[in-house]
Amino acid sequence: MDREGPRSLSKRGGLARRLFWTGFAAYTAAAAWAEWVHWRSSHRLLGNAPTVGHEVVVVLGYGNRGERANFVNRYRVRAGIRSRDRSADSIVIMCGGTVEGAIPEAEIMQRYAREELGFTGRILLEAESRSTQENIENVIGLLEHAGTIKIVSNSPHAEVAREYLWQLRPDLAQRLVRADEHRLGEIIPMKIAAAVRLLLFRLQQR
Repeated sequence: MDREGPRSLSKRGGLARRLFWTGFAAYTAAAAWAEWVHWRSSHRLLGNAPTVGHEVVVVLGYGNRGERANFVNRYRVRAGIRSRDRSADSIVIMCGGTVEGAIPEAEIMQRYAREELGFTGRILLEAESRSTQENIENVIGLLEHAGTIKIVSNSPHAEVAREYLWQLRPDLAQRLVRADEHRLGEIIPMKIAAAVRLLLFRLQQR
């Protein structure tokens, strides 16, 4: 029976440490890059119109197969609720149709907000859309009298949604203000994935 000597074990241990630190450095670099992408996205494509009227917070849904809100939708609902200006007259609009499940994302997110977060504010549903562009197209009628508009998702996705609003209704886009979906150190793996998706989306646009 062969036995590994101390030198062989030492080599394996050294290789494992190098792999660990290489992976750690790569993850740290990806996380730092993703934080920068999200910070930048959270500050882009905002308007500068004076605030006149109520606030509307638009929460974009994510494909949800089950009846309970998945991790992504739970995060987005929490970000939407914390984005509200507590001193303003606010309406939260949950957006999303039946993309991956039988129940519209908007209904699933509303149930999570009411039953699990105890949110008692006003909620409207847009439960027909199946894409980000449709989210914006279908919600425009609910934004006409808004003084300020906040679009909530992960920051790169929200930036893309704001871009659609600028294309479709620049007068309404002038009312866009920053939401509170981006916080340093939060949902790092999701931020990395979203930053990569934004990069691929921009490459496809070229």
